[in-house]
Amino acid sequence: MLFLFAIVVGIVFGLVVGGRVGNLARLKFRWPWVILVAVVVRTASQLPPLSRVEGAQYLYMLTLAVIVAWTIWHWDRLPGIWLVTAGSALNLLVIAVNGGRMPVAAEFAGSLLRHGNAGQYTVMGNGTQLNFLADWISLWPSPEVYSPGDLLIALGLAIAVFISTATPTRIVS
Repeated sequence: MLFLFAIVVGIVFGLVVGGRVGNLARLKFRWPWVILVAVVVRTASQLPPLSRVEGAQYLYMLTLAVIVAWTIWHWDRLPGIWLVTAGSALNLLVIAVNGGRMPVAAEFAGSLLRHGNAGQYTVMGNGTQLNFLADWISLWPSPEVYSPGDLLIALGLAIAVFISTATPTRIVS
């Protein structure tokens, strides 16, 4: 929900300064299907039944790596996308050093406390690494918990969508 909220905020502020939603429709990216497939596969790997399959967390990691690569490839085409790259890279780093799982602070872990691991998540503790980059940030009123990388991704999305909505688009191919 954080990422969707960031996109909506970017659109709203773009409109407030006189931009047009139609500017977004005119954006063109190199291989746009790559990012669409990566986001769909990433989302599918988080949902049952795939999230219950041991090894699905590596599929999640792979899609994060694809998102990092694709956003790097588009730095020159979309202002603010570098923040999405940075946030995704931080998430990829913490997930990679924790065996394909994102640590979640125990006070927000819910059912993870009973199972230890679920999909690409694990309970944060002495056995997890880079906990300061893990999911521990709660943003009221949302019941979800976020990582610093998630916040960077959301900021990058909001900025990229704002700039793209607010200014005439550069048509890229």
